[in-house]
Amino acid sequence: MAPTKDVSVQQENKSVGIIGMGDMGKMYARRIAKAGWRVNACDRADKFESMKQEFANTENIKIFANGHLVSRLSDYIIYCVEAELIDDVVAVYGPSTKLGAIVGGQTSCKAPEIAAFEKHLPKDVEIVSCHSLHGPNVDPSGQPLVLIKHRSSDASFQLVERILACFGSKFVYLNAEEHDQITADTQAVTHAAFLSMGTAWAAGDQFPWEVTKWNSGIENIKINITLRIYSNKWHVYAGLAILNPAAQRQIRQYACSVTELFKLILEGKRDEFETRVRAAGNFVFGKQKDELLLRDEILDQFSLSGVPKSERKPNSHLSLLGMVDCWWKCNIVPYDHMICSTPLFRLRLGATEYLFRQPDLLDDCIRFALDDDSFRSDDLEFTFAARGWSDAVSFGDFNSYRKRFEKPQEYFAPRFAEATKLGNEMIKTILGRMKILEDSREAAKT
Repeated sequence: MAPTKDVSVQQENKSVGIIGMGDMGKMYARRIAKAGWRVNACDRADKFESMKQEFANTENIKIFANGHLVSRLSDYIIYCVEAELIDDVVAVYGPSTKLGAIVGGQTSCKAPEIAAFEKHLPKDVEIVSCHSLHGPNVDPSGQPLVLIKHRSSDASFQLVERILACFGSKFVYLNAEEHDQITADTQAVTHAAFLSMGTAWAAGDQFPWEVTKWNSGIENIKINITLRIYSNKWHVYAGLAILNPAAQRQIRQYACSVTELFKLILEGKRDEFETRVRAAGNFVFGKQKDELLLRDEILDQFSLSGVPKSERKPNSHLSLLGMVDCWWKCNIVPYDHMICSTPLFRLRLGATEYLFRQPDLLDDCIRFALDDDSFRSDDLEFTFAARGWSDAVSFGDFNSYRKRFEKPQEYFAPRFAEATKLGNEMIKTILGRMKILEDSREAAKT
């Protein structure tokens, strides 16, 4: 990572514009400014005064009243706005872009972003987009950062690389179409699964960490990540789900997988249920021989309840069974996308691997799902939730998505501070271990 005052950076006399100072925009602005680049930034007009106060003593960051001023002054302009607003915002500020500047976006869905740039930017402007595959509160060091060279000279692309090198991230080079397919494969169903869990728990009026049956190593992953997602803003997830056609298909398949598996449980079709679960597991995990990404001694560190392991109950794990079934039906091998995986995706993959690659645990899960009805009502709520989220995405209604998101968010809000702290520690610990295993796997391939 570049030092705070890098003389070579300052000598380039280039400036970076940030349009949209939400959580990711602020993270980008602070990191880039700390590396020595001049940052021109803006947010909505009603936030101008508060932004000026917030960054009054931050070196290398200047807050402007609007995107016209940022666009006229900056050599590389990054739009950090919601995917559903990108066309409207670029339509307003794009024509003011500095002659010969480079423009990019940080949205999670690149198809509408690139379309907006091509429609509204002057033809002399170059386009290099990016996407940090993590949230604003995750250390970007070593995390994937996608770079998309859409319309750019080599020299301009190299300038963007130098600017974004301050994150210490791992650059991944894709085009817009590849990006959208891979982000759908790694993020869409992951988000849908955790959102459905939160919706189901809130609908059942239960805080899962206060109920003995929800306490186990895997449950700690589910609970902490669900709360982490709901502690963020709704639009972080809505754009990817609604605007990415591949994501829509996968979320629909996830709801279908969960529904069909639950029906087999209700109908007591043991052979059909077991055959389907094992076929899906063999497709996803059949070739995996490496050590498990997750282990009990790590998972048990991160419980919100402190319930001893001896008091824990088995679980049907419908959300995990549905995930693997969905990957199978969509012909997705999740290990193929590890280079572009988010922290949440890696944790989700680790949890499913933990269940499916331990035969005794999977046997218990199948037997429990069919023979014990103590989770039946919870699985019913989860099935309703998964189908509801699929419908919200299919309808393409951002307002409906927001309302569906904010209801559980309000329910769980009192525990966000504790869960975020614990979740950060969990992610740091588990991902550190995962990185060691992933590096060893890559080394073995070569």
